[in-house]
This record gives sequence, C-alpha cells and structure tokens, in this order.
Amino acid sequence: MHRIPTALIAALTLVVGFAVAQATDVRALGGAVLLAGGAWCAVRAWRPAGPVRTVAVLVVAAACFVVSHLLAPHLGAWPSVLLVAVVLAAVTWTLVDRPTAALRAQA
Repeated sequence: MHRIPTALIAALTLVVGFAVAQATDVRALGGAVLLAGGAWCAVRAWRPAGPVRTVAVLVVAAACFVVSHLLAPHLGAWPSVLLVAVVLAAVTWTLVDRPTAALRAQA
C-alpha cells in the first residue's frame, strides 16, 4: 500500500481549512481543520524527518497561513491560499517526503 505524501495533506489542510471557514462563515471551524491537519502532519513526519524538520514544516505552515492573509487583498482569497498551499507542499516534500540519499542507496 502506498503512503499518502505528507506534502499533500499539508497543502490540503490549508485549502480545506479555508474552504470550511468560508463555507460555514465560522473561522474557528477552519482553524480546527488547520490544527487537525497540522497535528496529523506532525505525527506523520516526526519519525522519518525528525523533530527539527518537523518543527520547520510547522513554522513554514504558520508562515504560509499569515502570508495568505497578506496576499489576499492583492491576489484574491483563493489564489493566495492556493499559492501558499503549493509553497507548503514543496517545502514539506523537500523536508519530509523526499527520499534521502541513504534510502536511495538501499533501493
């Protein structure tokens, strides 16, 4: 069975969190989605990536959340959320999901 990439869940967490907040008009529900997705990603990333990379991804996720709010007046809400979701996915893939040289050597 293939493992779902942490990068995909991280990106979807931002998108779904925003969609829930917008659809329900309850920002706290969107925040709950962000917390749940962040927790899932942290638990999933801890073992393969280690604590430093996991914390780095969580910091980048929080920064993406803030940046999406700063970009929204200029790009629009959805484009800014999608942009930061792509950035978060790329960072998460690089720090967590990308096979390391040691793993590639074993294959």
